[in-house]
Amino acid sequence: MRRAIYPGTFDPITTGHLNIIERACNMFDEVIIAVANSESKQPMFSLEMRIKMIEAVTCDLCNIKIIGFNSLLVDLSDKLDANIVIRGLRAVSDFEYELQMGYANSSLKKELETIYLMPSLEYAFISSSVVRTILNFGGKVDHIVPPKALELIKCDC
Repeated sequence: MRRAIYPGTFDPITTGHLNIIERACNMFDEVIIAVANSESKQPMFSLEMRIKMIEAVTCDLCNIKIIGFNSLLVDLSDKLDANIVIRGLRAVSDFEYELQMGYANSSLKKELETIYLMPSLEYAFISSSVVRTILNFGGKVDHIVPPKALELIKCDC
């Protein structure tokens, strides 16, 4: 079975994340969306809410599993028996950080491979931090957040 992990904070999930998830589902037998607790990042949404949003927007995808985690990614990959990590790249600035993280993970576990996917061009500018900023000012995000996630955000705020 080809199993991959797509880790992230997903605070909140965006249409760019969903684009990566859908494409990864076509490449792998199972995609595990691993939602990082990330207390150090002080997320806007609780871990439970972020998982709930992802469940809502991916309910039509049959080959995914959604979990929360609070450990090193290499430890999670051992626990899940998954040696492939999916990461999204939007810009050159993402590449530098992701390359560094990929090498760090590889230094801890040689069998761990990182695959970088670019979102479709229409989603390349979207990040969760942009969404949070717009939300903080009461701006419109319906074009960059999946509708089912937006419903949950509106109920939560």
